[in-house]
Amino acid sequence: MGRVPFVVRCTVQGCPDPARYKIAAEWSDGTTKELKTYGLACEKHLESLFQRSRDKLRGCRTAEGESLSAPGIFRIEEGRRDRELVRLPELEARFD
Repeated sequence: MGRVPFVVRCTVQGCPDPARYKIAAEWSDGTTKELKTYGLACEKHLESLFQRSRDKLRGCRTAEGESLSAPGIFRIEEGRRDRELVRLPELEARFD
């Protein structure tokens, strides 16, 4: 019996398209490091979700010892964990 692929969908309400990008910021408490997810985007909703993530960052507060980077765009690739995702700064620059 074959493995049924899991399709990650865009997080915009009502969008049926598969997500191609993860919008996330690198967060750390000094010991643990992970990506804080702001959204999963298809091509059509990438710019709006990326801009929304930047707006949300302005409202974030960190505790002593915590760090939170600016949101970035990462390519979603099947079978890869967060720490293996490739950040796409050239794509981010298109939305500056």
